[in-house]
Amino acid sequence: MAKLRGGARAPESPFAVLPLRTGVIFPGTRITLPVGRERSVALVQSLRPGDVVGVALQREPATLDPAESDLHEEGTFARVHQVARVGTAEYRVVLEGLGRMRLSGLTRTDPFWQAHGEVVEEEVSDEREARLLAKALRDHLREMSAGGEALAEVAASEEEPGIVADQVASGLELGRERQLEALRATEVVARLRLVTGWLTEAKAAHDVKRKIDSDVRKGIGKAQKEALLREQMKAIQNELGDGDDKGELDALEERLDNAGLTDEARAVADRELRRLKGMPPQGAEHHVIRTYLETIADLPWSARAETKDDLDGVARKLDEDHAGLVDIKKRILEQLAVLQVSRNPRGTILCFVGPPGVGKTSLGQSIADATGRPFARIALGGVRDEAEIRGHRRTYVGALPGRIINTLKKVKAKNPVLLLDEIDKLFAGWSGSPEAALLEVLDPEQNKTFTDHYLEIPFDLSEVMFLVTANTLETLSAPLRDRLEIIELSGYTREEKVAIARSHLVPKRLKEFGLDPERFSISDAALSAIVSSWTREAGVRQLTRQLDKLCRAFALETATARQKGEEKLSLSVEVADLVKYLGKVRFHDDVAERTSVPGVATGLAWTPVGGDILFVETSRMPGKGRMEITGQLGDVMKESARAALTYVRSNAALLGVDPQFLESQDVHVHVPAGAVPKDGPSAGVTMFTALTSLLTGRKVRSDTAMTGEVTLRGRVLPVGGIKAKVLAAHRAGITRVILPQKNAPDVEEVPKEAREAMEFVFVDDMSELLPAALEAEVAPVVSNDTLGAVIGDGSGPAQAA
Repeated sequence: MAKLRGGARAPESPFAVLPLRTGVIFPGTRITLPVGRERSVALVQSLRPGDVVGVALQREPATLDPAESDLHEEGTFARVHQVARVGTAEYRVVLEGLGRMRLSGLTRTDPFWQAHGEVVEEEVSDEREARLLAKALRDHLREMSAGGEALAEVAASEEEPGIVADQVASGLELGRERQLEALRATEVVARLRLVTGWLTEAKAAHDVKRKIDSDVRKGIGKAQKEALLREQMKAIQNELGDGDDKGELDALEERLDNAGLTDEARAVADRELRRLKGMPPQGAEHHVIRTYLETIADLPWSARAETKDDLDGVARKLDEDHAGLVDIKKRILEQLAVLQVSRNPRGTILCFVGPPGVGKTSLGQSIADATGRPFARIALGGVRDEAEIRGHRRTYVGALPGRIINTLKKVKAKNPVLLLDEIDKLFAGWSGSPEAALLEVLDPEQNKTFTDHYLEIPFDLSEVMFLVTANTLETLSAPLRDRLEIIELSGYTREEKVAIARSHLVPKRLKEFGLDPERFSISDAALSAIVSSWTREAGVRQLTRQLDKLCRAFALETATARQKGEEKLSLSVEVADLVKYLGKVRFHDDVAERTSVPGVATGLAWTPVGGDILFVETSRMPGKGRMEITGQLGDVMKESARAALTYVRSNAALLGVDPQFLESQDVHVHVPAGAVPKDGPSAGVTMFTALTSLLTGRKVRSDTAMTGEVTLRGRVLPVGGIKAKVLAAHRAGITRVILPQKNAPDVEEVPKEAREAMEFVFVDDMSELLPAALEAEVAPVVSNDTLGAVIGDGSGPAQAA
């Protein structure tokens, strides 16, 4: 077995061979190869570091599966140093050339190629001449300063003459034919002469390139000289009075001087200004730097708006703009009082949470008007790019600061009221999470040094009064919720809506439509009827739309009268006129009608648009004791229904339910409005009451609604959203509500008008629930067909438990 470089031994025939599309591996050199063909991958997968394989060059690079005639006879034995996987079907292998070989035959076998061949020994005709040629070759390499790292290592090495020639041939950018010519040159002196000639050609090409680079640098120096002359010409023109008294850059510098920058911002601005003055206006970076400096100059680094400290005036302004909301107004006044007493700009971030139309955004405007601060609203709904908050880095084309910095630049004060609207509608996209970017903005301990990616300079946000609005907190992350003080706006009572319409909505709509307030009037009874029969919402947005209809009708009648030359009309709207102007009644108090038979119970639900009521209907039929659940319910509500039925079955004797029913009939639980998804952990009490009513024949009280979750042991668990649910029951005409005992303190949050108009029953166990929810007498048995006729089609407003 023949020996190779480094004491390695050539493998016995047949040995594994790796065909190369391009390039040659020379002895004494190391190379990294990508491997992707099926047979080559199979070979590489079988190799381990230290294995020796044959490497040969293909005659045609495009050949996918080469045969014996497709490979050159000359090749190299190489040692495997490393095998790495870089993809699902690709590898990279590091090989070191050990010696020349000659193929004598190729065997195409699975899974990879194998070949017969032998080691080709080198010949040295004159040892002394070979060493002299190798020394001269190294000297040539040292003179080539840009010869590359590989050739620099050869110049410093002490390898044998033959290896020096191979290493230089590998380092030069040779074509396929010259590489093969060097590989075939087994006589060392001849190979050294051959490589020396190629190196001389490369050196000459390098000298030509260096001369061209020198000429290019001289041309650049000329351009800089012309730019300097232009600046001198400007100075001469200014001295002669032919130029402007103050150039644009001088004006920008003056703006920066007057901007009240921090020390860090001043240092950055001075550095960028020096760069800007030293480059020609035609340069590509000139506009980028100038825009950056103008942004810095426009920011309110020290500019503050004068604020009002009159808390009584703030309270009067809030009462003028908003009816009700006593607790919210008190909390806002407390926040302003803390800022006034402590003189510390840092404070908590107020987050107004509630359904649409309850006045979350207008509260921010009122706070700004009352305190004298500038007001700006930043809409975050649908934002999915982190750069919207933190800005783009200046390396990007068209980079801009984020919305926070851009808004401060517009309001020109560092202590405005900034309302971050719809924060629950943020989304995380491929370009980052904007919600995560808000963590620093909304943290009073961190926003003093908020750094926008565009500015890359800390900016103090601690004096900004941030207000946040959301419809729900379920989509917010825990770290973001932790930075917010939650203030819930659950909605308004009927009386509050009438007061809001009378004091705010009607005058505002008349002014917007250009109508005479003295010729338009609407009674309180009509407003109350609109609230109860044409709108059923937590806020006043739908109420505003109905008032718009009345105003449009009055505007049409007024315009028609003008065309006919008649006198101006007056419109006085009473309850009897509402159907004429608003159309048919949209909502009816049908609770009593829908609960007039056993098996139907009224529940209370919370949704992102406010509280609402829902009906749980049950029916039974001959079967095998199975349970059917419909109404597009979520997993939580389905589990509540199963838990309720399990409790009924396990306590059948106590509840007065016939045990025979459990084996001979099926139960169907349905929640109407089946096209609306419904889910939530507060429907267990309602489902248990409906099932017990069905199986005992006792009707549920028509004036009663309920909410709460139950356990298999019959315990009634507390739930959330009590205020919104109670207000929904009040809007629907329900006068009696059953709540979990542990939710009793939450009733204090319900407005006084609704609280005094309703009766609250608190229960802690199922045994307390049934006497409060069911009527005493047993109703007559009603067939399923009759039950469907009594209940109706189950249509109603969209619900979600």
